[in-house]
Amino acid sequence: MASTVVTGTLVRMQVTLVQLAADLDPAANRELVVDSLRTVDGQDLVVLPEAMMHDFGPPEHDLAAAAEPLDGPFVNLLSQQARRLGSTIVAGMFERTDDLPYNTLVVLGPDGELVTTYRKIHLYDSFGYRESERLRAADIAPVVIPVGDLSLGLMTCYDLRFPELSRALVDAGAEAFVVPAAWVAGEHKVEHWRTLLRARAIENTVWVAAAGQGGSRYSGHSLVADPWGTIVVEAAGGNEQVTAQMTVDAVRRSREVNPSLANRRMQTP
Repeated sequence: MASTVVTGTLVRMQVTLVQLAADLDPAANRELVVDSLRTVDGQDLVVLPEAMMHDFGPPEHDLAAAAEPLDGPFVNLLSQQARRLGSTIVAGMFERTDDLPYNTLVVLGPDGELVTTYRKIHLYDSFGYRESERLRAADIAPVVIPVGDLSLGLMTCYDLRFPELSRALVDAGAEAFVVPAAWVAGEHKVEHWRTLLRARAIENTVWVAAAGQGGSRYSGHSLVADPWGTIVVEAAGGNEQVTAQMTVDAVRRSREVNPSLANRRMQTP
């Protein structure tokens, strides 16, 4: 069972990012998740990519038909795995509605209970892609949750390009951002991914833990960046896992030395 490590005043959260490439078969994706989590042990937080329940597929693929409810097979599987590991698990799915589905992150606690959801605010209508034709954008409702001694703000993929969301998360108390993604591969994309993740860490003095899909369609490069923007661990492009420790003291120290949040003069309404 996972437990946050305390040494004096130093609180360390163990996090594992599980980089996988999902496909269009939900049952196969569930098996892939189970197989990948067999080697995970003693982690406070496990982060899986966006759309891990079912990949986006080609532009004409009907995501409404593939979407599941929050008590469906995918969330039930994550509940079992969270309880088995004693870890908090964050993963992406398509959530069924009576119309277009939501692109949703689910958070399962160590007891297997559904702690919260985050429905993606910014849909990926960019680089020639139209996510809004198959999914619905959520209402603007930033989500911050406590896990151990850290408060985690949730973002999904394209949200990363909107710094106003990260500011809203920090204003709500976030000390780390968790960013599941399916960051489409292409020219400039890996550099955009790294740069934006580091920028969100630096400007908000927070940890950033980002788990992306790998494989040929997506950029991979899941990573953890510290509140100074230093990448402490990074994956390559395939199916793999990376593990890091995130500390509360690193957030506190960076905010003492670099009090940019306290020095703001332009506040978000």
